[in-house]
Amino acid sequence: MPVAEKEKKNHYVDNGWPRHDDGSVPDHAVSEFAAEIPGALSPFGDVEFPLPADKVNYVQPKTVVNR
Repeated sequence: MPVAEKEKKNHYVDNGWPRHDDGSVPDHAVSEFAAEIPGALSPFGDVEFPLPADKVNYVQPKTVVNR
């Protein structure tokens, strides 16, 4: 029985940070060891957590129990 031919994958998953159009890497460090400054940079940018309740688009569901 012949072995099925495997097609070469044309896509891959890039686990690195995206690059700018000029090929340079943005100021996002993967870890503190790769950072230029102490402390790893946040992948969320300048967003500080926890967010205030009025900034979060979440409505607490209310369940009515049938009794």
